Amino acid sequence: MTTADDRQAFHARLLEIGKQRYHDKHPFHAMLHSGGCTTTQVRAWVINRYYYQSRIPMKDAAFMSRCDDPDLRRAWRSRIEDHDGDVEEGGGIRRWLRLAEAVGLDPTYVASTKGVLPSTRFAVDAYVSFVREKPLLEAVASSLTELFAPRIHSERIAGLLEHYAFADESALAYFRQRLAEAPRDVEFGLAFVLDRADTREKQDAAAAALAFKTDVLWSQLDALYSAYVSPGRIPPGGWDGTEGVVREPRAREAAE
Repeated sequence: MTTADDRQAFHARLLEIGKQRYHDKHPFHAMLHSGGCTTTQVRAWVINRYYYQSRIPMKDAAFMSRCDDPDLRRAWRSRIEDHDGDVEEGGGIRRWLRLAEAVGLDPTYVASTKGVLPSTRFAVDAYVSFVREKPLLEAVASSLTELFAPRIHSERIAGLLEHYAFADESALAYFRQRLAEAPRDVEFGLAFVLDRADTREKQDAAAAALAFKTDVLWSQLDALYSAYVSPGRIPPGGWDGTEGVVREPRAREAAE
């Protein structure tokens, strides 16, 4: 039997998965961050990404329902609070709907999840099921894409502010907030995985879980690219480019 990697080597193995597989390398993100997306493509991204954002607290609630340890539940529940927020503030989900409003979409339409691409829905639902069904170690390991998220959020903020008139601090509040939240989440999740993956079998399972999550993120962008970029073939049920549009994207103030 192959012995387990030491803690440092296993950490490096997880980081290499992100280096090779994280969705910051997808051509759709290159288009988005460089100003190459049309208004329709930006809106399609907002609509489909909302489905992922809205299911994250559901995924985390499913995880917590399986935790016997109250300390683990207490540590994890902040993730739900981050996305759902309280009644007044609304958390990350409501901040995402502010982005939807900024690009000219009706937030109620976006929140309905109508027009979400079938492949997006399938990938996200598979992630929720994974976390609900897999051992806790693998469920936590699948969240470790947060290791790589701060860089993509920083690039996105800079790129959107530079290239799109709708982008301002209100529209981009979701990404600003995640710059503070993601490092806290990943500190706990990474320590959990490194502490408990103490055999080669467990390390392989945790690494596979992280790779699975990168597949979930990558497949969402593949769906967007196929439907709205090339070949530009929107599948049945996908957003048609008009429904839920209420106005042109919000423009910057003239003083700017």
